[in-house]
Amino acid sequence: AYAIILPATYPLAIAMLLGLVFRGVAFEFRWRDPAHRAFWDMAFSGGSLVAAMAQGMILDAILQGIDVVDRAYAGSWWDWLTPYTLLTGLGVVAGYALLGATWLVWKLDGPAQDHARKLALRAAVVTLLLLGAVSLYTPFLDARYFARWFEMPSLLFASQVPLLTAILAYFLFRGLVKRQQAVPFMMSLGIFLLGMIGLGVSMWPYVVPDQVTIWQAAAPHRSQVFMLVGVALTMPLIIGYTGWAYWVFRGKVGEEGYH
Repeated sequence: AYAIILPATYPLAIAMLLGLVFRGVAFEFRWRDPAHRAFWDMAFSGGSLVAAMAQGMILDAILQGIDVVDRAYAGSWWDWLTPYTLLTGLGVVAGYALLGATWLVWKLDGPAQDHARKLALRAAVVTLLLLGAVSLYTPFLDARYFARWFEMPSLLFASQVPLLTAILAYFLFRGLVKRQQAVPFMMSLGIFLLGMIGLGVSMWPYVVPDQVTIWQAAAPHRSQVFMLVGVALTMPLIIGYTGWAYWVFRGKVGEEGYH
């Protein structure tokens, strides 16, 4: 699957990596080079925008289908560029803005929190509109997707995704209006998770639609056992130091903590 997906999304993968590089460099030099701070701010914003846009477009470049012949990519350099992938890319950009804004609502106080809350409300509206547009567009990409979302019995399961999304959206807006602290961020995470579940509902059981299933793409049994042992050993460490980092930086950040 990797050998099929990567050639189909090379431009997007390259753009994402370059965007992440710009983010890292700009973040480092923003305070080291105050004379050109405006430039580094633009570089950071541009890198973030490109990376987020590319991630969203990669997801739906796969979902809309990849031209495969003899288990190899047979499309052109620009097959990924469609209105559907652009719509999804914009949705991911708006979604990341929502996550960032609601995180700041949770972590900040005072005027900075008020500003983040206003941004979160705007980002929530844009995110949900784009999510709805992508959700309506997806079933018409392929007859199998349409059947998965609108025909029985799969409709009984698939319909839970938009229903739960609507419920989380209600509590997201309610939390922002009522000035709740952590609820908006948690609801935003839930909406993102449901978006990924919706993607899985459409594609199951394929990794590359109509070409490679998850079982065909899976590694040999011994390799999976080897990786499982590695995950079992390292996952507690990752959870431990991540939890410790969150604990150390718990609570609100006052005015003295940012500039």
